[in-house]
Amino acid sequence: MGITVQEEKGLFHLQSKGMSYIVQLINGYPVHVYWGKPLRNDSNLEGMLNQGGYTGLDRLPQEYPQYGSGDFRNPAYQARLEDGTRVTELRYNSYQVIAGKPSLEGLPSVYVESAEEADTLELTLTDDYAKLTVILRYTVYHEMDVIARSVQFVNHGESKLQLLRALSASVDLPAGELDMIYLAGAWAREGNLTRRRLMQGGTNIESRRGMSGHQLNPFAALAKPGTDENQGEVYGFSLVYSGNFEAEAEVDSFGSTRFSIGLNSFDFNWLLEPGEKFQTPEVVMVYSAQGIGEMSRVYHRLYRTRLCRGSFRDKERPILVNNWEATYFNFNTDKLESIAAEASKLGIELFVLDDGWFGKRDADNSSLGDWVEDLRKLPGGLNDLAQRVNGLGLQFGLWVEPEMISPDSDLYRQHPDWCLHVPGRRRSELRWQLVLDYTREEVREYIYESLSRIFSTVPVSYVKWDMNRCLTEIGSAQIAPDRQGETAHRYVLGLYELLESLTARFPKILFESCCSGGGRFDPGMLYYMPQTWTSDNTDAVERLKIQYGTSLVYPVSAMGAHVSAVPNHQVGRITPLSFRGDVAMSGNFGYELDLTKFTAEEKELVKEQVANYKEIRTLVQQGNLYRLQSPFEGNETAWMFVTDDQREALVYYFRVMAVPNPPHRSLKLNGLNPDFNYTLEECGEVYGGDRLMQAGLSLPDEQRDYVSGCYKLKAVDKTAQ
Repeated sequence: MGITVQEEKGLFHLQSKGMSYIVQLINGYPVHVYWGKPLRNDSNLEGMLNQGGYTGLDRLPQEYPQYGSGDFRNPAYQARLEDGTRVTELRYNSYQVIAGKPSLEGLPSVYVESAEEADTLELTLTDDYAKLTVILRYTVYHEMDVIARSVQFVNHGESKLQLLRALSASVDLPAGELDMIYLAGAWAREGNLTRRRLMQGGTNIESRRGMSGHQLNPFAALAKPGTDENQGEVYGFSLVYSGNFEAEAEVDSFGSTRFSIGLNSFDFNWLLEPGEKFQTPEVVMVYSAQGIGEMSRVYHRLYRTRLCRGSFRDKERPILVNNWEATYFNFNTDKLESIAAEASKLGIELFVLDDGWFGKRDADNSSLGDWVEDLRKLPGGLNDLAQRVNGLGLQFGLWVEPEMISPDSDLYRQHPDWCLHVPGRRRSELRWQLVLDYTREEVREYIYESLSRIFSTVPVSYVKWDMNRCLTEIGSAQIAPDRQGETAHRYVLGLYELLESLTARFPKILFESCCSGGGRFDPGMLYYMPQTWTSDNTDAVERLKIQYGTSLVYPVSAMGAHVSAVPNHQVGRITPLSFRGDVAMSGNFGYELDLTKFTAEEKELVKEQVANYKEIRTLVQQGNLYRLQSPFEGNETAWMFVTDDQREALVYYFRVMAVPNPPHRSLKLNGLNPDFNYTLEECGEVYGGDRLMQAGLSLPDEQRDYVSGCYKLKAVDKTAQ
């Protein structure tokens, strides 16, 4: 495993435990030869590419193609030289193999904890006329079927040039039918699993919103028709970035598919002065020969342990109660303390104060940017409230929205030019707010100092970092005219710089990302904040789809999931507390309601849910997820979590609507050891792992809507009877 170079053949073979990826030099171009199941190095690998005798670039499966020299398909990059021409041609120059994985300056990326985990290949390409150097970087993990790719541009010339397009990766797959799988949606209905057959032409997903967005996630997978959760080949692409992105699958007239992904080229350009460099974000590519489920588990393992960082990466996450849907903006210290007091009695571990605690924030229309306690609501300030909460045995958490500024704020009155804006154009207000210009150092310093003052003086153990609108009028007063196309990307780089500084200074704070729910649920944010508020929609039925879809690429440890009041505030649905609890316990568990309004019976059930989650949360947050039944395909949903040693498992089953006179149903499990015997904790019965996976587990026949069940399995020996 690792990287084998056959210099005389110009061949580079990247190998992991279950995958090979091969690049070959042909006429000076790095060409994609193979990506799939592992191959031996002595298998005549150089003879694998068959072009049918055609030698033109339009048929050559290049690793980083350009436009203008005969390839008319989607290019990976484009540059404009100082003379206005846009034709460049990169040819191979040299290579080097590096043990381990170098980090990316100023950008999040997956990492290694020792050099033995991975190897990195760097292919250096040059355009001698433009004096442009491009370094293609590939890191292959030995024990996971993962390749991380990124690109660096260097201007070695004496003239400036502009990058008009700079994608992170391009892969040409051979002719054959493929489906494209991705996550679509909108606010309050994120993560809709979407699958469509690729036809001749392009299939594109993207964001132009300045953030990754609710509408389309920066992830896509290509799979052969018939591929499902458990069988078939899948090629996954996940961009580690939090801003504008694009991903396109283009099928040419000969049936081959070019997939490319990276920064969105729309409204993008980047000026490279002589000697300057530009680094693209990283794309994480996963190959699975065992279906979509195995692709997901590889992403989960990688992102949970080699993307997320800090002291909370491997820790159990606390059970919380958030006051937002309990009080909205209408609260005082005593009301908040009463909710915290009830939470303490029920075994909850963390109280989170949401929006409305600062400035004169009585509604959405003011005070963002004025990060000072509102003493009308909190006469003793945040510290007094936090001390009261801590006195009840709970940790204290806080909501902030630091990327925004309200026109009705002291900060805006003092610095009206600190928002993203274009002179002479109107400033579009969404949710009565504008976006701070994070390309400006003084703006980032102001936010850093404002939040640091709070985090240094108040015992905050958790921060919910929100962002409630996309970017408009994307311009900056401090960026030169010929660099205005850099603004959107520089905004994201500024955000990353600020997050790096804050999380480094306050390593004991658990940061959770939020963007009106899942509007910025992407790997870039997980690098700084190990969990994300999955959706503002807390309805349990809707959450089945949202959490199922999100799990296609993101680990359960990253998904915030709360029980809220009924009728649900987003859809008005009334579901049982037990059903809501089982859905929410399939993520980072919490409550978002007024606990003081529960009946005695409901409080007892909550106490049971909290105690149960404390027993299972390590398995839920760190276990291997197997999706068993899809909410996108019917009335039932099921998933399960299994420990690495396969000795413990937890199964959740959900049926939304009652079915009259139903047939008897069994649920076939997955991920167990067929040679183990398992005790079903709920009844004490013992079943063979093979029986549970081949014949299944009997399901309840309750005649009511919103049925859920939780089943705990433990291995009792290693030999089935």
